[in-house]
Amino acid sequence: MKNVSVSDAHTLPLWRRPVTLLFILSAAMPVAFSTWSALLNNFVIEVARFDGADIGLLHTVREIPGFLAVGVIAVLLFMREQVLGIVALAMLGCATAVTAWFPTMGGILTITMLSSIGFHYYETVNQSLQLQWIEKARAPQTLGWITAAGSAATLVAYVLIVISWKQFDLSYNFVYLVSGGFTALIAVICFFAYPQFEGRTVQQRKIILRKRYWLYYALNFFAGARRQIFVVFAGFMMVERFGFAVHEVTALFLINLVANMIFAPMMGKAVAYWGERRALIFEYTGLIIVFLAYGGIYMFGWGVLVAATLYIIDHLFFALALALKTYFQKIADPADIAPTAAVAFTINHIAAVGLPVFLGLLWVVSPTAVFLLASGIACGSLLLALLIPRHPEPGYETIFSRGLPAPAE
Repeated sequence: MKNVSVSDAHTLPLWRRPVTLLFILSAAMPVAFSTWSALLNNFVIEVARFDGADIGLLHTVREIPGFLAVGVIAVLLFMREQVLGIVALAMLGCATAVTAWFPTMGGILTITMLSSIGFHYYETVNQSLQLQWIEKARAPQTLGWITAAGSAATLVAYVLIVISWKQFDLSYNFVYLVSGGFTALIAVICFFAYPQFEGRTVQQRKIILRKRYWLYYALNFFAGARRQIFVVFAGFMMVERFGFAVHEVTALFLINLVANMIFAPMMGKAVAYWGERRALIFEYTGLIIVFLAYGGIYMFGWGVLVAATLYIIDHLFFALALALKTYFQKIADPADIAPTAAVAFTINHIAAVGLPVFLGLLWVVSPTAVFLLASGIACGSLLLALLIPRHPEPGYETIFSRGLPAPAE
């Protein structure tokens, strides 16, 4: 397969350039993963009779490959990043396709582990390639558009679920097969259709832990903890407390997708204009309020309209996570991007592995306590975001850094 430098990729047709490949892969991944997520709560409750503790265990198993994402560095010793990302995407698609074939606790845990390996290894490599292939000046806006593209692709899949689930009495097996098979097919096409792109800087092929990246590591740890609570329990609440059916959960996801398509590019521009510090402070402040309001649903008996509104707002805030990527891009040694992406992904999943089981047991006792804990975690993220400089760069990674003089405000 032909090798092409990223610097020379502008000579290729638009559809064969590196950024185009990033758009296609980022659109193909959520077709499988988001469909799996949309059906999951209903599937495990209706078919496998899961309770809160069971769903917590499932998500702990799902996050183990994320915790082991640092293993990507070892795989990269004999496989190129681009190839690994495409192979991992195909694995995610294939595992998603056969999810409904294993409707028992053991089967669901096993297939979830396989799909999770594909998802987390793809995401680790994808984040690395985005920061290597996209120029710093264009990164926030481009990442915003990539997020919107993923939302648009998923929107098509969700619309089909909403309008056809009850109309044609679709089965879980059919929907999983179609969505997972589509993602796997796109991965195969991309493997053969695109050249191998050479990055501008040769990447380190060993574990990198640098003291000056400590704030980036800490922000990833807290981000993993609070995101896990949203992913596991916000959707579970909609099904368990308010009795949402598959088409109703998917309709809620549709609203999120349309909102992401509209606001993600705007958020990319906002990060470029206001900077990572202000963007992350805004995100974490909003998440504190949202998680407290989630707790209010159980404390004060607020209805389904409040819950659905909070769910949409919550989802929108996560689009600002691109600011964490661009913060690292600005402070990183270019050769550190691939190994640090793997290390950061592992750090992001430390809390994600242990929290779901503990919180699943806590959920059985008090759902309110789960969301209050999430609000506390968001507070920790906010305090860390305050340490980001207005203009981060190598040597000026935090407001305490002394390597370079602080730029004039």
